[in-house]
Amino acid sequence: MSELDPKDVASTALWREFARSVDDLVDIVTAEGAPSGPAERAAGLRYLSRFLAAGLRVCLECDDPDYPGFGRMIENAMSWGLDNPDCNYSWARVRGDATYRIQGTRGSACHIEFQVNTGHMGDGRIPAFGSGEDAWRTVSFLSSDDLVLDAKGEFSITLAAERPDSGESWLALDADASHVLVRQYFDDWESERPGVFSIERIGASYPRPALTAERLASHFETLYTWLHAGVRCWDKVSRLLLSLEPNTLLVFDVGEDVDRPGLHGQSYGMGPFACAAGEAVIVEFEAPQCRMWGAALTNFWWESLEFGQRQTSLNGHWAQLDRDGVFRGVIAHEDPGVPNWLDTEGNERGTLAVRFLFAELTPKPTLRRVKLADLRDVLPPDTPHITEVERSERIARRNRALQRRYGY
Repeated sequence: MSELDPKDVASTALWREFARSVDDLVDIVTAEGAPSGPAERAAGLRYLSRFLAAGLRVCLECDDPDYPGFGRMIENAMSWGLDNPDCNYSWARVRGDATYRIQGTRGSACHIEFQVNTGHMGDGRIPAFGSGEDAWRTVSFLSSDDLVLDAKGEFSITLAAERPDSGESWLALDADASHVLVRQYFDDWESERPGVFSIERIGASYPRPALTAERLASHFETLYTWLHAGVRCWDKVSRLLLSLEPNTLLVFDVGEDVDRPGLHGQSYGMGPFACAAGEAVIVEFEAPQCRMWGAALTNFWWESLEFGQRQTSLNGHWAQLDRDGVFRGVIAHEDPGVPNWLDTEGNERGTLAVRFLFAELTPKPTLRRVKLADLRDVLPPDTPHITEVERSERIARRNRALQRRYGY
């Protein structure tokens, strides 16, 4: 057998290290305390494949600050990190010593935020874990409320260290700026349309240089961090929430500090739901005056349950309030025949997340577990009944709307 060329040896080693990193991911699914049922294990393996797919997108395909392009790294078929079913996420790489321009149309999404951040979403250095000076932070952000639009509804945003003289919208960069995250929030999935936009580095020369072995190796190193630190970070956060008392929520308002990662102006309630077969958990809060609100279920892996072809989430558009202005959602395995069913997709435990955007006052949701057979006795007597046919039609509407929202 002839000796391999040194370049072939390096390429082979690179691929084998990648394969080992992927193989090691299974430890997350089989670790002590992880769900062991066949359906839950299947969901865990699917989650790992989705997290890998997101990593390939973020760490390889969209990881060039000299020739950036927006990529979608979260969606219903690529769910991770307690993603929001009401949000379209886009991500692009930048560097602090360059200048960029984002151009496009605003669309009609309920709310949009462009955010320049430091760090990398896959390195696990989230501020909640006390990562110190290495923790992620937001350098600057710009919401759709402050976006300068022309008569056609089009915009241009300059990303630079210094504010441009042109008067157009500006996102500040600093020496540590590393990526742009765009969140488009949708209340009415059926009528609101996403904005369409692009990013380019000012002064970039085309055609783009060909891929080099050194650059590919650098991308793979970033991917290894994603597969090692990133997946364990989200597993740790999920387990932390699931360790709390079942059917309780931690409700907190988000601070006004500019450098805090996360959507600005949004408050949260998060906590573990527990619901066995033959039971229901009623989620109850008075709908606040706000731009939009939503409630969604995730599984053990912090993966949003299927929200296109099942009703695992609701927001102010899809939900039906009772006459007293109260939202009463019903978490259950079986369809209870009420409008606000939150389908567990067979999961007896997971995380419930409620979100309120620009709420005048953040509600304090309550959860109570009841027997499914007694549900009608504890809900308001005028709670409507939804037939199987009506449920199917509602979910079909959601699925069509979601596909249009993603642009498929």
